[in-house]
Amino acid sequence: MLVLGIESSCDDLSMALVDKGRVLSNVTASQTLDHAPFGGVVPEIASRRHLEHLEKTLGLALEKAGKKLDQVEGLAATHAPGLVGSLLVGLNFAKGMAFASKLPFRGVHHIEGHLWSAFLENEPSFPILGLAVSGGHTHLYEIESFGSYRLLGHTVDDAAGEAFDKVAKKMGLPFPGGPAIEKLAAQGDAKAFEFSVPRVKGKPLHTSFSGMKTAATEYLEGLEEARYPDLAASFQNGVVRALTSIARRALIAHPVRQLAVAGGVACNGPLRRALAELAEERAVELILPAPKYCTDNGAMIAAVGERYLERGMTSPLSLNAFARLPLGA
Repeated sequence: MLVLGIESSCDDLSMALVDKGRVLSNVTASQTLDHAPFGGVVPEIASRRHLEHLEKTLGLALEKAGKKLDQVEGLAATHAPGLVGSLLVGLNFAKGMAFASKLPFRGVHHIEGHLWSAFLENEPSFPILGLAVSGGHTHLYEIESFGSYRLLGHTVDDAAGEAFDKVAKKMGLPFPGGPAIEKLAAQGDAKAFEFSVPRVKGKPLHTSFSGMKTAATEYLEGLEEARYPDLAASFQNGVVRALTSIARRALIAHPVRQLAVAGGVACNGPLRRALAELAEERAVELILPAPKYCTDNGAMIAAVGERYLERGMTSPLSLNAFARLPLGA
């Protein structure tokens, strides 16, 4: 089933065409340069840029797939969670096309899209432990089957990617912060500064990054710039240890066949290596998306949308956008 997927939950507008689970095209209009001067995403700028790039992005996605708009058999768009203004641009565009062409439409949860991005190039083997780590999310799920998710744990404050962004901003590094810190950390000593792995009392599968962020800010006070690589490496090491710790505890408590980790932070090299070691230790298969599918992308939305549409599970055209919505609600 040829499905057009639209992802517009934050600052990237991405459209993709997927047919029978195969990605035919995936085109993203990035806004990194628009938001870099502000050290973070400005919601009003994001939604306006989405509006400006809709038609061009659609045209490129169709062209790269070698398809015409009248060949599309279904439509999918992110409807939650995210920046409401940004979500509405992509969601309403998809609903408008569905109404005009009488095509089936499905709204897709952003985190569900990330979880299944790991299976754009891999086959799932249930049960699966899914960890979504990005600028807005650090959520851990047990996945029994497609569409069946049980939340095991999450961050109680900052998401991992958000912590990277905030610390990078304090260090004067460019946005987005994760890649900037990883690059700087390559020159530093990961043991130079101490960052303890956070534990949430009574919630062994929850985590927290606000303490690490505060510690990094305190270390920065009066710190010579020559020591920044050491701080970057140490902070990155702390985040990696925090994420692998909750994944290890979850794998012990909930035996699964696969560990799937997705989201923008899943691009991080040290994290990918640490997860590979963990997977070998626990004798589970590690599934990681290709880096191009870690960040927000239309392919993950199209792929999830296709699975639902093939089951006849459509969404009403009255579906609204939500800034916050639990997966499975």
